[in-house]
Amino acid sequence: MTQLKATLVAVALAAACGLASAATLRVANQGDATSMDPHSLNESLQLSITGNVYEPLVGRDKKLGLVPALATQWTQTSPTVWRFALRKGVKFHDGTPFTADDVVFSFKRAAGDGSDMKGYTSALKEVRKVDDSTVELETTAPFPILPDVISLVYIMSKKWCEDNKAEKPVDRRKGIENTASFRANGTGPYRLRERQPTTRSVFVRHPGHWEKAEGNVDEVIFTPIGNDATRVAAMLSGEIDMMEPVPLQDVERLKGNANIAVMQGPELRTIFLGMDQKRDELQFSSVKGKNPFKDKRVRQAFYQAIDIEAIRSRVMRNAAAPTALMVGPGIKGFVPDLNKRLPFDTEAAKKLLADAGYPNGFEVAMNCPNDRYVNDGEVCQAVAASLARIGVKINLQAESKATYFPKILRRDTSFYMLGWTPGTYDAHNALSNLIATPTDKGQGTFNLGSYSNPKIDDLTARIQGETDQAKRNAMIAEAFKLHADDIGHIPLHQQALAWAMKKNVSLVQLPDNFMPFKWISVK
Repeated sequence: MTQLKATLVAVALAAACGLASAATLRVANQGDATSMDPHSLNESLQLSITGNVYEPLVGRDKKLGLVPALATQWTQTSPTVWRFALRKGVKFHDGTPFTADDVVFSFKRAAGDGSDMKGYTSALKEVRKVDDSTVELETTAPFPILPDVISLVYIMSKKWCEDNKAEKPVDRRKGIENTASFRANGTGPYRLRERQPTTRSVFVRHPGHWEKAEGNVDEVIFTPIGNDATRVAAMLSGEIDMMEPVPLQDVERLKGNANIAVMQGPELRTIFLGMDQKRDELQFSSVKGKNPFKDKRVRQAFYQAIDIEAIRSRVMRNAAAPTALMVGPGIKGFVPDLNKRLPFDTEAAKKLLADAGYPNGFEVAMNCPNDRYVNDGEVCQAVAASLARIGVKINLQAESKATYFPKILRRDTSFYMLGWTPGTYDAHNALSNLIATPTDKGQGTFNLGSYSNPKIDDLTARIQGETDQAKRNAMIAEAFKLHADDIGHIPLHQQALAWAMKKNVSLVQLPDNFMPFKWISVK
């Protein structure tokens, strides 16, 4: 009897110690994931959140290097074929075994109608099952960086999707929802317990995950708080444990609080402006019968009219690096010698407009999010003020990303802001997704103004298969030079990261702004 009591006490103590080490993390962000469907939107906040629930074949470590995830190893068996050995014994959160069938299904789903991940699957010719624990990915041409490219293609359960009528991705462009938008069933370290869009999402640790837990967070309560002042007040009062982004005007204030730490660092994201260069007449402009953005002089006038230093110093409070390229330092293929912006010159911009036939300017609507990037609404206001000096009246339409992204992804825009972090950390990603001519296979998915240069398309295809790094870099530089000469887009800056957390929170700040919960601990 005494021995039984001793055993019971030991069990109770062990349980108590387990409870003591478990922790809840309350996170606030200025926005929310628009869906729990991992294939519905190629946007970093959404992929960051769903990446805690779902997993790719190939993952990333704390330095953004490739590491095994649902695949334990991969080999290139021919110039166009990659073979992946799948991790055995893995189960989805509902207990269903993970097999090659789920991989084949997920890649087909990610490449299908409604998916926003086609840019990561466009090079694939076939994904086939070899056996239950082996798959092959065949590309249309040699693609040496394929493992990098698929690190954001998350694997879903074929059975769960079929049982829940979620075989196709949620298509936010068309307002189509399905079960995968509100529920989730991945293999990742966290399960979705509660989902209230725009209000609250709760994630709990998956006890059956294949990887040993590093952090001690058993529950994450994610709350979108769009208002900057409210978000900061919640941080100061202790209602939340961590927030991002920190409003630039509040960085020093939070740094001065004894209980709060602020982490700042460079981000790989580039903020830029795009213009509809396809339609013969702009949808949202005072100009009728033609499209002024088809004229390079107009695009250059807009570029040179923008006071980028005022945006850097006043709007971004020096927490941004003005850029002339669509990728920033830290991305493979970044070309420092080309990172020289055209000069800010209001008079030159006025002359360009006059030469193009618009001596008095014109009106055009500009679409902008106000809860996605750092000071995004304020940056757009500054752009509008700059353009007003050359006679261009901007009808600014700033709105929540929940309505903004579906609109611009339908290409219902004449002039827009977007931010982009290459998911492969390679320049080819930006060329293929942002700059190359859009196709139905996924190329140019985020080239929302349909800028097109056949020479760049050819270079992008060649860059994809080039294994000689010197030749590859030279082609990347040539493509970016062509794009810059065309004024294909208007790059603005790379923004900086600013996160705040209680001093008892330990986490990893990645330059892609992803937040893996598995690396977070609360002391």
